[in-house]
Amino acid sequence: MAAGHSADALDKPSKETGPFAPFEWMLALRYLRARRKEGFISVIAGFSFIGIMLGVATLIIVMAVMNGFRADLFAKILGLNGHVVVLKIGEPFKDFDAVAKSIEKVKGVQHALPLIEGQVMVSSRVQATGGLVRGMSEDGVKSLSLVSGNVRFGTLDGFDTSPGIAIGTRLANALGAGLDDTITLVSPRGATTPFGTAPRTKAYQIKAIFEMGMSEYDRTVIFMPLGEAQKFFSKRDAVDFIEVMVDNPERVAAYQAEIKGEIGRTFQTTDWKQRNETFFKVLEIERLVMFIILSLIILVAALNIISGMMMLVKDKSRDIAILRTMGASRGAVMRVFLITGAAIGVVGTLAGFALGVVFCWNIDAIKGFVAWLTSTELFDPSIYYLTKLPAQIDPNETAMIVAMGLGLSILATIYPSWRASTLDPVEALRYE
Repeated sequence: MAAGHSADALDKPSKETGPFAPFEWMLALRYLRARRKEGFISVIAGFSFIGIMLGVATLIIVMAVMNGFRADLFAKILGLNGHVVVLKIGEPFKDFDAVAKSIEKVKGVQHALPLIEGQVMVSSRVQATGGLVRGMSEDGVKSLSLVSGNVRFGTLDGFDTSPGIAIGTRLANALGAGLDDTITLVSPRGATTPFGTAPRTKAYQIKAIFEMGMSEYDRTVIFMPLGEAQKFFSKRDAVDFIEVMVDNPERVAAYQAEIKGEIGRTFQTTDWKQRNETFFKVLEIERLVMFIILSLIILVAALNIISGMMMLVKDKSRDIAILRTMGASRGAVMRVFLITGAAIGVVGTLAGFALGVVFCWNIDAIKGFVAWLTSTELFDPSIYYLTKLPAQIDPNETAMIVAMGLGLSILATIYPSWRASTLDPVEALRYE
């Protein structure tokens, strides 16, 4: 009974201090400072800090790189291909000029570009490879800033009137060809003869070499004047389709409905989301899976906080008992250990945030250093399609990562702190 009355008295000190009083902070910070006999506990706390810092930083870096990949691929795919494609149903597309003018009347449409597209074999004196010819007018090619803004050699001026072509840097390197050199294009869709269809072969001079920054396009795409493409592919006065560029690709469904209303039902339309649906779905699923997997790093670090705090509570049981006998409430004891554990997680999360952001800002320099150090090529453009490693930090996503780190860190300290507050002073001091 006496012990019970003394415990009740300890829960009701004569003068209650306010929550998070100065002495609570002082004790918490003192427990964070290592002393010789508490070295092992401090090592665990240090590993918990490093774990949370690296977990938060890794999650920020990986998600930023994946966002950068998606944004870069998105910009390059939509910078070359139309946001909406219009095809003629059941007959050759001969009235493309009138249809293009009708489409450009729709509010929000930037360009409507008549286009001929065909697979060819490209050969030079030293090499042969496959290519994709895109027959366009000079205005059409120049309207694609991804192409016209990245011409490395030559010019697109006079593109309509010259029989020359424009190719990518990687294709030029593969063929061993340069500006003003002549290469041969071979199309399987040639002239019809009594012996069958004969491949069409013609030599063209390289008038421009561009570099779009996406290796797949730079290695395969060939731009040819629209009139020349009509002759080469035996299209006469027709085109394959019209590619439409709009102001806001995310609202492409609304533009597509307006375009259909303008040109009538004899045309079929598809948008970029429909054509790349599987590709972008895979990217989204990959981002989600990577986020879940890397979040486990932060969870493991939070579990380290729990183990470290439980050992600290066990080591400080005598101190806790003395504090209780001196009048400290259970809430005060709980807050002392809550501050101790939360400080590790909060400082680790903020340090991880700073490390992740700085890493993303200097990711190309770091990639170059690691490539030099290991003598290997990181993120080979022929595999990853992009010529540089992009990183785009999403503020909302980063805020969510930081909030998750802070939340897990604080949650991890609740149970050990509660155990410390429920420690019986009489039992703790019985064998002292």
